[in-house]
Amino acid sequence: MSSCPNRRQFPRLAGAVLLATAVLTVAACGDRQAERAARAAAEAQARAEEQARAAAQLQREFDAAVAANNWELARVHGAALLAQYPDTPAAAAVEPGLAEVTAKAEAAREQRRLAALWNYARVAAGKGEQRSAAIFSQDPVDTGGGAAATVQLVLRDHPEWKRSAYLVLQGGDFDCYGGCKVKAKFDDAAARPMSAWRPDTDEAIAMFIEDHRGLWKQLRKARTLEIEFPVKGGPDKAGGRRTAAFEVGGLDGTQMPGWD
Repeated sequence: MSSCPNRRQFPRLAGAVLLATAVLTVAACGDRQAERAARAAAEAQARAEEQARAAAQLQREFDAAVAANNWELARVHGAALLAQYPDTPAAAAVEPGLAEVTAKAEAAREQRRLAALWNYARVAAGKGEQRSAAIFSQDPVDTGGGAAATVQLVLRDHPEWKRSAYLVLQGGDFDCYGGCKVKAKFDDAAARPMSAWRPDTDEAIAMFIEDHRGLWKQLRKARTLEIEFPVKGGPDKAGGRRTAAFEVGGLDGTQMPGWD
């Protein structure tokens, strides 16, 4: 509350002394109010300058992240700038490009997710080294082995057995002894038939796709792959065939030298 008097606080008294005292009191009160107003304005100006400095720093960090193509970090800095200091020149400079940066950040995160779906291995084999790239299907598939389970796609480069591509089941079996046809569908393109065969071995429930070169070539351009293959277990609504779907867009070609 103000300590300055008002008119009701001055009684009806005559005299020069009382009048002079009242005038001095009111003048002093006006000075204090002016000082408070000036101090408040100075504090507001200081806050505005501090916000401008902080906003400018976030803008520099945003610009540096964009220059480095670090879209996710740029999105973080840009979003923080607009949320904390929306009325600053820095926010006005960043806001027009933030939507594009955000889209690129989402794309980068999605690409990282796709890349993490692949597993790569390098092991000693024969007189050299075996390399492989493997990925599991998006969803479990009922292949006649009891509970549904994911299907694995493997690309292998062996020093003696050379290059190959094959599917591996965790249960059930392929109906492909002596050879069969599978259907491979890349993205939205029409499914294409590919020759395959199931080796007569119990070491693994595996079925090889003969055209591993063609499969690799399409994998390097595709985001999704669906492979329809025959399984044992008698006729059903799917005609004894199952489909495994893979998100293959994160394949790193450098992990398999010479395949490209």
